[in-house]
Amino acid sequence: MRLAEKLKDKKVLVTGVTGFIGEALLHRIIGELPGTTVAVIIRPKGSMTGSDRLAQVLRKGIFQGFYGENTPYADAAALAAARIQVIDGDLSDVPELPKDLDVVVHCAGDVSFDPPIHEAFTTNVLGTKQLLERIEETGRLVHYVHISTAYTAGRRRGAVPEAPIDHTVDWRVEVEAGMGMKARVEEQSREPALLAKFHKEADKLHGRAGPMTTAADTERRRIEWVAKRLVETGTERARSLGWTDAYTFTKALGERVVEEFAERMPASIVRPAIVESAWTTPYPGWIEGFKMAEPILLAYGRGELPEFPTTGDAVIEMVPVDHVVGAICAVMARDAEVAKPEYFTIGSGYRNPLSFHKLHPWIREYFLRHPFDMGDRGDVRLPIWRYPGGDSVENTLRFGERAHKLADAVVTRIPRSERTRKYARELDVQKRRLDFLRRLLDLYGEYVQVELQFVDDNTLALHNSLDPEDREKFWCDVSVVDWKVYLQDVHLPSITASMRRLDVVRKKRNRALAETAGVLKKVEKNDGTEVIAAFDMDGTLLSSNVIETYLWMRLPELDSRERVGELGAMLRRLPKLVSAERKDRGKFLRTIYRRYEGADPAELDAIVDEILAEHVLDRLSGAAVRRVREHRAAGHKTILITGAIRQLTRPLRPLFDEIVAAELALDDNGRCNGSLTSPPLVGESRAAWIRNRVRGTGIDLSKSFAYADSHSDLPMLQAVGNPVAVSPDVPLYRAARAARWQIVDWKSASHTSRLEIPGVKTQ
Repeated sequence: MRLAEKLKDKKVLVTGVTGFIGEALLHRIIGELPGTTVAVIIRPKGSMTGSDRLAQVLRKGIFQGFYGENTPYADAAALAAARIQVIDGDLSDVPELPKDLDVVVHCAGDVSFDPPIHEAFTTNVLGTKQLLERIEETGRLVHYVHISTAYTAGRRRGAVPEAPIDHTVDWRVEVEAGMGMKARVEEQSREPALLAKFHKEADKLHGRAGPMTTAADTERRRIEWVAKRLVETGTERARSLGWTDAYTFTKALGERVVEEFAERMPASIVRPAIVESAWTTPYPGWIEGFKMAEPILLAYGRGELPEFPTTGDAVIEMVPVDHVVGAICAVMARDAEVAKPEYFTIGSGYRNPLSFHKLHPWIREYFLRHPFDMGDRGDVRLPIWRYPGGDSVENTLRFGERAHKLADAVVTRIPRSERTRKYARELDVQKRRLDFLRRLLDLYGEYVQVELQFVDDNTLALHNSLDPEDREKFWCDVSVVDWKVYLQDVHLPSITASMRRLDVVRKKRNRALAETAGVLKKVEKNDGTEVIAAFDMDGTLLSSNVIETYLWMRLPELDSRERVGELGAMLRRLPKLVSAERKDRGKFLRTIYRRYEGADPAELDAIVDEILAEHVLDRLSGAAVRRVREHRAAGHKTILITGAIRQLTRPLRPLFDEIVAAELALDDNGRCNGSLTSPPLVGESRAAWIRNRVRGTGIDLSKSFAYADSHSDLPMLQAVGNPVAVSPDVPLYRAARAARWQIVDWKSASHTSRLEIPGVKTQ
């Protein structure tokens, strides 16, 4: 009897129809099993109901052939109304099921190789258990078809029969332990030693910006640690019991749950291996998203996978998705018995093996004929895999990671420049590649090193039992696949097409960015909304720093002997001052300004007006001055916010509507006493000042601007809608790139690396 006849007037519940296999199965049922109706469980997402999400699926290209003239359905809505019942629900809380079900196909599950342990148990074990309990509640003898994975066999070697996996792990004990792990890890993350570690790391990066910025990053690090630890816990528990990862471990325990329920209901367990693009149906190369093999193949084609941790004779167990779906349909129609489940493995290694010795030259040949366009990187250099072994690949990767860490430590400490930022960009690219290789090695290393041979006798027997016409429609014998043709003419063209389109978009974007690099967003005139433009001074408007400007101010009023002594004292203290500036800019400024003790403020004013003004203006960036004037012409309120003493800002008063600077405190005799009238405005205090300044006004911070050069000014830049990083240090440069802020390089015409002391003759 044909499958369509066996399943006529049957109602099949399918979970996971928004996923790869589930979508392909829904397409096959609609197209090849016209007498079968479908019920689907779909999780609402945001404002979208399950029906809304189904409508999205039915609007996809593979379903378009079902609509229009000379077809059964006018459109997706008509198809849904005629053939599909939607049930809103989730595997974490399975809803009540229809009472007229005949078959349930459970495709849903957590297919990530590295899920957090509690999530893997929730979906793959408890979700399966809840679904089976709901099936029993219907009171019908429903045939349950469980989609598992061939890799539930774990890290065994040799032939894996289509039978229960031999292990003694108690799934109930493991579920209880795994579900309790989240609370335990959360508790561990709050232990004093770990919190101190997170805070130290955050303070090293963000200490100059302020304690709240550091606190926010500390909490981010804690949350990331929890997520990573939950993944590691699942992985290590799985490997300690003989599985590759939490995915295969929990899928194996899910099978144990099915085996228990199979004593009371007919059940079948389908175990596909690595499911990839279609061989023929719905069309050659059809695939949704990237699966297991794609990252490896694409990385090789882009020249980013120099070696792979396997052996040449290792077999990669790929199967086209249409063969998997054909087998599922055949299993759905079989006369299943109560008492024990039947197992069906869908793999290729047993009768049509694809070894890496075959795979590598075929994909190399394809990419040599059809290389990726890497733009400025030039032609891709495709590596030749030598298969040195997993340990060798691991050692090479570790060396690269250590070298990168050392280089990054250097680049964050050398003086800022465009060349420094270029080094930082190159290191960031290298870091992404190293992280990618590390993830590939961690995720796939276990899979490619196992030496399993998945026996598929049951599946072959099922295929041979089909009506000859059904064999053509529901083919589940993978031995017919010509792997070279499949890879070079079907799979690789399909998975590279989206990457090639993305490369075109990326080239256009990079070209546009290159053309506009350093070109600031046009300043628009006020549209009735008040806008501020806040500027930092040292390093942003003019090429100077606090130590240099202190010497500008202090040395001219000293005699020759005192100048030599002051310069010597500053040189001796320079290493400590630089270290202090990196840790706490406020403390650093107080240390410098303490040396003004005894200075006459009137003399400081005179030094600025008579000696320094011309020099300060000469140090100003012409681009910066033009930008300030553009803001003023647009009606924006220009504000100078600086940690420099107010006297140094006197030459800049014509450019700004408001100046916020450090005020030197005076003693009873009217001389500087070495302290400030209030804490210096640095880091988070600048952002706080801006927010307080606009409170109760009509100023719109989302349309306002801020310009700064240092990572310590990150909070100020984050406070406005138009932040601009000006000749930034490496930490700010990276933050600006990550946030897609504008980055410009302003230089003054007279910038020099030589220390200049106006009014003082230097040799």
